[in-house]
Amino acid sequence: MRDEGFFSLIKLDLSRLSQQSSVEKLSVQYWKIIHPRFMPVLIIRLARLFHATLIFRPLAVVLTWMNVFIFGIEVTPRCRIAGGLFLPHTSGTVIGAASIGLNATIFQGVTIGAKYADMDYTHEVRPTLENDVVVGAGAKVLGGINIGSGARVAANSLVLIAVPTGATAIGVPAIIKRRHEHN
Repeated sequence: MRDEGFFSLIKLDLSRLSQQSSVEKLSVQYWKIIHPRFMPVLIIRLARLFHATLIFRPLAVVLTWMNVFIFGIEVTPRCRIAGGLFLPHTSGTVIGAASIGLNATIFQGVTIGAKYADMDYTHEVRPTLENDVVVGAGAKVLGGINIGSGARVAANSLVLIAVPTGATAIGVPAIIKRRHEHN
């Protein structure tokens, strides 16, 4: 996954917010920018932008901590997150994934990261979420695993194994239900 430009990401994030909420009904577009479901995303994007330049890296740390204190979400600026990120609620969420694809939905209380303390931020020990993934409230996705496009992680699940495209991970530890098994 390559990094898109800052404004392209913001545009995709705002578009996704409009699809997911009643924000599109507002006639004044700048209200989207201060929407409580968009502000944490904006701070995540700014932290990532500043982290890319050595001289602004301390500002990325400040923004990251600001997100922790104001919105209760901790997201490393090292994580590549594609456009269309939607965070319905942020409290208690920790994101330290290797990368997250387009149109991810991540609910409150989610942890996405390494199985053990990895202060060097090694991509191989962190999860990768592909496009259109939904991670339910309280779920934990840990280790160097892949969550396939369109996959779902059920609320309060503990995912330690890869989840194929379109499948659902359910339980502690999670078992995988493929799309055709849901019926």
